[in-house]
Amino acid sequence: MKVKATDIGQMASASEVIFEALREAITQGEVKEGEALRQDRIARMFNVSRIPVREALTRLEEQGLVSTQRYRGAVVSSLSIAEIEEVFEFRALIEPEVLRLAIPRMSETALARGAEFAAAFASEPDSARWGELNRRFHYALYEDSARPYYLSTINAALDRVDRYSRAQLVLTDGMARAQREHEAILAAVVARDADQAAALTREHILAAGRSLVDFLSRSRAGEKAVRAG
Repeated sequence: MKVKATDIGQMASASEVIFEALREAITQGEVKEGEALRQDRIARMFNVSRIPVREALTRLEEQGLVSTQRYRGAVVSSLSIAEIEEVFEFRALIEPEVLRLAIPRMSETALARGAEFAAAFASEPDSARWGELNRRFHYALYEDSARPYYLSTINAALDRVDRYSRAQLVLTDGMARAQREHEAILAAVVARDADQAAALTREHILAAGRSLVDFLSRSRAGEKAVRAG
């Protein structure tokens, strides 16, 4: 039979494609917090029924990126200052330990990827790519930890704060500081000094969290004053 076959089992489902597209748009700040995600509109955009759209929105809600509101349906979630602080506290607990586990088994390929992303982050002129390169740098160093559940949990935490972290990198001195801290972390990893690398990673995350909370507190206070005036 002359049929051009396609391995459907290897193809992403419609709900997976929609989920990834919406997740990326939310984490990159292209869809703003509080913005409604209308099922009918999304279904038309992807030329599908509402069923895979609902499945994708359910997954986004499970990850905390979307919430369901009465009369409005699914909307992009916003995080309070306290919630952002908690995410960074969680990251500061788990990510240093994942790096500590990864270092003894880290391959030269993983080290090379970490160095590549650190250099790309430092030299990238497009601020829209800083957040993604920052994420890729850290993930490259964590990947050899052989802890897939930890990694998926870290990714979910990063998804929740990425859109805020991107703004903080662009609008504060966060980029220059992150570049210096990446270099120090990478040097400790290359030296196979797991304790030093873990300690630097913890302080890197906590410092980024403090900077982001300060930035958002001032920004939201300013917005509130404008609305009140």
